[in-house]
Amino acid sequence: MHRFTLYFTFLLFALSVCSSAFAEHEIKHFRDIVWASPKGFDLTLDIAVPQTKTTAKTQAKPVLVILHGGGWLLNNKSIMTDLSDSIAKRTDIITVNANYRLLSDLGNTTTVDEIVEDAMGAVLWVKENIHRYGGDPSKVAVTGDSAGGHLAAMVALGGRNLDSDGFDKKPLGFKPTYLPKGVTAEQVAKNDGLKVQATILSYAAFSLHAIAKEGGFESKDNPFWKWAGAEARGLFGDAINVNDNPEYYQAVSPDQYLVKADTYKLAPQFVHVGELDRMTTPESAKTYVEQLNNLGQSARVKVYPGKGHGFLDSGCNDYSNGCFKELSQPTVGDMVEFLNEVFGL
Repeated sequence: MHRFTLYFTFLLFALSVCSSAFAEHEIKHFRDIVWASPKGFDLTLDIAVPQTKTTAKTQAKPVLVILHGGGWLLNNKSIMTDLSDSIAKRTDIITVNANYRLLSDLGNTTTVDEIVEDAMGAVLWVKENIHRYGGDPSKVAVTGDSAGGHLAAMVALGGRNLDSDGFDKKPLGFKPTYLPKGVTAEQVAKNDGLKVQATILSYAAFSLHAIAKEGGFESKDNPFWKWAGAEARGLFGDAINVNDNPEYYQAVSPDQYLVKADTYKLAPQFVHVGELDRMTTPESAKTYVEQLNNLGQSARVKVYPGKGHGFLDSGCNDYSNGCFKELSQPTVGDMVEFLNEVFGL
């Protein structure tokens, strides 16, 4: 009887430990915070703060910046709300779900370099302001899905290619939409101010040069233009095209910023994609990670069986053939495990 009692007590303890590992806690929301207004166009973000106890009053929480997908033409931060809340509820990590300009915004005049600058600006805003919400600006990760994955990769890989002239003059560089007061783009680059501690790329695009030249993105045959209610055009406007000006498209392609680890060590990257994805294929993700590994960089890839594109989008969608709650598993668990590993949680 004594042995049975000990065994039963141990079993209850083990079950409580396992269940607590997946327990969800409350989160506090701060919604629709205007973080920049380029050309008078307000950009907003949502912050979800886990209501967890810390070992000291001064202990700040790591942060995950999330950038939504939609082919640079569709959606807003709401499409990532379920992911943002899910991670914040299951970790001690603050999530920041940010909007950026779409190509179709401002009368269909936004250029893709401006979108990259928005993504970079959002991360800089977080680094300067997240302490107000209990966040640690020295522990910032970035993630995104599809087009948002491209933007997250540009932050992580291209964040040192900054210039106050942006794409107005050559050499081509980025001027983040948000800059701390009195700080130039060049100073941010010199101080490696956009450096992140981890990157998660969900079915991401790695080459806008290939998408434009081989994928026909700028053509009216690309349905995203129609869905956005916009006329098809060049990513940089009609005066620049991929054949005559390839350097513009290469400058916004993450795969052009791959570097040896002994030259510059990138943050660890977790890259994942659905097995059935034909928009951003498993082959492209595997090739990207292989290139990074060959350069000595830390990167891993995972392909999820039976899943296509957009399976981390909020709610239920016809294109993903399901709902976030079911489709996001086990991916969210893997993302949480990766982030906890990086941040030592």
